[in-house]
Amino acid sequence: MLSHAYERGKTDKTLFIIILVQVYVDDIIFGSTNQNLCEQFVVAMQGEFEMSMMGELNYFLGLRIKQLNHGTFLSQTKYCKELLKKFDMENCKEISTPMATNCYLDSDEKGTSVDQTKYKGLIGSLLYLSASRPDIMFSVCLCARFQSNPKESHFTAAKRILKYLQRTTNVGLWYPSDVSLNLVGYSNFDFVGYKIDKKSTSGTCHLLGSSLISWHSKKQACVALSTVEAEYIAAGSYCAQSLLIKQKLSDFGLNLSKIPLLYDNTVLLILQRIQFIIQGLSILKFAITSLETMSIMVIVKFSLLVLKISLLIFLQNRLTKRDLTSFEMNLGLLILNL
Repeated sequence: MLSHAYERGKTDKTLFIIILVQVYVDDIIFGSTNQNLCEQFVVAMQGEFEMSMMGELNYFLGLRIKQLNHGTFLSQTKYCKELLKKFDMENCKEISTPMATNCYLDSDEKGTSVDQTKYKGLIGSLLYLSASRPDIMFSVCLCARFQSNPKESHFTAAKRILKYLQRTTNVGLWYPSDVSLNLVGYSNFDFVGYKIDKKSTSGTCHLLGSSLISWHSKKQACVALSTVEAEYIAAGSYCAQSLLIKQKLSDFGLNLSKIPLLYDNTVLLILQRIQFIIQGLSILKFAITSLETMSIMVIVKFSLLVLKISLLIFLQNRLTKRDLTSFEMNLGLLILNL
């Protein structure tokens, strides 16, 4: 590729650019709005390797790609049907959700053991299916935690996902062609959702315009002592993924300056504002120490005191309508000590 003047992607080393070329082991997909460049690429590759052209992209690594004038639809319908047949679930009862709301899986040490090989095969197949099915990501990742010693309860939860797939076989991802190229992300968490080690689960997703391009569900590495801490960890995972996507998009010539994060934790938003105000107070305090005129110093110190009092009132009124927690009291003492 490089010998034919192609540029390698800075983030994705399997991406080559003059036309867009993506390499996966011995499979290659390529495309361009210039037909002549595509023909030149085919001639160059067939001169180097024994290759066969499959024509317009319809299937790739189990993904069905349906290209339409107003967008592209990705699905794994065929793979999903084969999966249901493989595990004798093609005639099973349909269900509307991949997991029950009151489902709390644990190690179930007293439960009946099931075939570990069969369970691992089911989980592996479901994980591959989640490449185009973000709606099952959380449920599959939860069931995947019990592969070392699966029980009947775990297998029942995994089969429920198959029942959900029976109902939603044709579901996939739709990528419209006329969308704005603005990246936005969402972050959330399942606080202390894993009953064995009391760890929370982070969940993030990114949309480019109205197109879902990335999703993520993973158990956090440490135990969060509050919902705020769990949200911070989830937001950190979001930021790491956002930076990776930003770098990948730059390979395609799309440079983004701002990537907003949307989440629903009011306390976290307030704490971020408080941190910003505390930084401002620290700067103001530094400015006071450098002033030489006493009259100006008295005025600024009085303004600083008013800001402290206002901040404490804001903290008490907005965070809770009850007595301040020890964390909030410590934060208030920190403000007063500035």
